[in-house]
Amino acid sequence: MTTPRRPWGPRNPATDVKAEIEHGATFAPLFDHDGLIPAIVTDRATREILMFAWMNDEALERTLATGYATFWTRSRKRLWMKGEESGNRLAVKSLHTDCDQDVLHLEVEIEGDGVACHTGARSCFYRRIEVAQDGANSHSTKLSHR
Repeated sequence: MTTPRRPWGPRNPATDVKAEIEHGATFAPLFDHDGLIPAIVTDRATREILMFAWMNDEALERTLATGYATFWTRSRKRLWMKGEESGNRLAVKSLHTDCDQDVLHLEVEIEGDGVACHTGARSCFYRRIEVAQDGANSHSTKLSHR
């Protein structure tokens, strides 16, 4: 069995030319030692952070080929197209990478009910952690809903 050719080449941080990675036209994503790259997902219209997930090379390839966000679920150890069960698919409108090409940012439009979180919340980031504003050292951490 042959491995499919990805639309990007191999990446070797030891030999890659920094200027090409940071400023060149070559897309060369850097996957971690588990073969994953972080993906931050935001709503294209509101810029709200919707979710964070992981992609492997196949998930990234499917996302690029279909225009719908596909991720790698570490808990179930399989590819997962967001919304495949709920209908709340994420139509990718633009895809960006950071300066090191080791993080992805997907700007999306949510189909279906317009929610991105499996809990039914619009965003997976629906709870806020209270941070002391007076510099006091606090040993208790509280969560509140937005």
